[in-house]
Amino acid sequence: MKKVVDLFAGCGGMSLGFQEVGFDIIAAYEYWDTAAMCYENNFNHPVFRDDLNDYESAIKKIRLLNPEIIIGGPPCQDFSHAGKRVEGNRASLTESFAKIISEIKPKWFVMENVDRIQKSAAYGEARKLFKDNGYGLTEVILNASLCGVPQRRKRFFCIGSLDAQDDFLIEYINKNVGNKETTLRDYFGESLDFDYYYRHPRNYSRRAVYTIDEPSPTIRGMNRPVPPGYPGHPNDAKKLDGSIRPMTTLERSLVQTFPPNFKWNGNKTDMEQMIGNAVPVKLAEFVAKSLAHHIESNDTATGQSIDCDAFYKWLLNTQPLSERVKRDTVSRLRRANSMCIIPPIPQAHYVFMLEQSESYKALTPTVRSQLKRAVKLYSDYKSISQV
Repeated sequence: MKKVVDLFAGCGGMSLGFQEVGFDIIAAYEYWDTAAMCYENNFNHPVFRDDLNDYESAIKKIRLLNPEIIIGGPPCQDFSHAGKRVEGNRASLTESFAKIISEIKPKWFVMENVDRIQKSAAYGEARKLFKDNGYGLTEVILNASLCGVPQRRKRFFCIGSLDAQDDFLIEYINKNVGNKETTLRDYFGESLDFDYYYRHPRNYSRRAVYTIDEPSPTIRGMNRPVPPGYPGHPNDAKKLDGSIRPMTTLERSLVQTFPPNFKWNGNKTDMEQMIGNAVPVKLAEFVAKSLAHHIESNDTATGQSIDCDAFYKWLLNTQPLSERVKRDTVSRLRRANSMCIIPPIPQAHYVFMLEQSESYKALTPTVRSQLKRAVKLYSDYKSISQV
């Protein structure tokens, strides 16, 4: 399966969801040491503790990994409903993510964040970078409870595919998202030893007692006990009594759809923060399945007729071009192949076929010339490799 690098990986919710679908997670980046240690305890590939604010340094290292997909959720506190809603230093990490994507140019990427990010200036700049670098974007807000997670948690996903049309995944997502929210009872069956639980509200104008016959509210990065003076709320699922307690830290991790054998570390505060920050595993899995469907459909359409990895190695060893031009050449070859499948016929015949493509005709003369140059180099590579 395709090679994936996870940025801002936290304890690994996104990685685990993609791994469950069969993607090959080859590395992760997480700056918070406690979360990085937790990640290391649960995965076999490396996690690097680099500060991705220094995106230029990160680009040099990530490029060596040659990922086909980059996934990640830049820290979202500056966009969250709970925060002050003033963009700060963390917002710049969204731009760092976009700059890494625009330089590495993976075939696909997935960026996750809170739903509010769409209205932010930081996302506006990131989106422009994605579009300027040739990505088709599927932008969607998903309710986790409609994606197999027993939690009413809304998250924004921007899924990019190089040289694709915008909304390339929206039809598949809309067909496969659930019609009914997943409740705690749906997910856990009769394994829970409670029917009601306390979840501390942000203020007492909100309810605090919930039933397992509804999705959990969003799991946050803190878990408070029942206060002695809780006044109750008319919308509470049951009047508070001595039998009602908050969920434990482990129970909250299970609501985030981490498996029971996931290994946690750090103190209780750290654990709660890691759990609250994480992408629910089953939500990541839903997105990964959607992307896998697109990739498989694309592979079928193009017949996998080009060997980009081998072609890139040939360029590195034989062509007096800069490393960046060589990477761009491979990207241009993919783009040409998406417009007209490259068959095992002479270059001149293929260029003629490419020139008949409406997508090719819509390009600027400079870009058309770049694509033909890439095709010529690929033809040279195929001629030599078959000798």
